[in-house]
Amino acid sequence: MRIDLPPLAGSADALAVARLAGGGPRLAVVAASPLDAQRLQEEISWFSPALRTHLLPDWETLPYDSFSPHQDLISERLATLHAVVRGECDVLIVAASTAVARLAPPLFLAGHTFFLKK
Repeated sequence: MRIDLPPLAGSADALAVARLAGGGPRLAVVAASPLDAQRLQEEISWFSPALRTHLLPDWETLPYDSFSPHQDLISERLATLHAVVRGECDVLIVAASTAVARLAPPLFLAGHTFFLKK
C-alpha cells in the first residue's frame, strides 16, 4: 500500500511516520535527500524508541568516480539490507537518489556476505 503525505512542518513528518509504523506493517520511507533521510531516522527514533529504524545510506560517489565508496558505508548498507531480509527492520528510510539504484538480489547478498559478532 502506498501512502502519500502532504508537506508537513518541522518534525511532523517524522511523528506521522512513527505513528504509522507503530500500528502495523513494516514501512519504507523515501526521503527527498540524504540529509532528510538522516533527519527522519533521528527524529523517528526519538518519537518512538521501540521502532527498529534503519537508514540505507547513499554511496556518496558519482557513477564514474575512480574510487570506491568508504568501507563504513558499504558495511552499513549490507547490515541494513541484512536486517530488512531478516525482518528486523520496522522502518526503512532511503533517499530518493539512493532508491533508484539497483540492488543485488537477496540470495546473492546472503551467499556473498558474512557478519562478525563482537
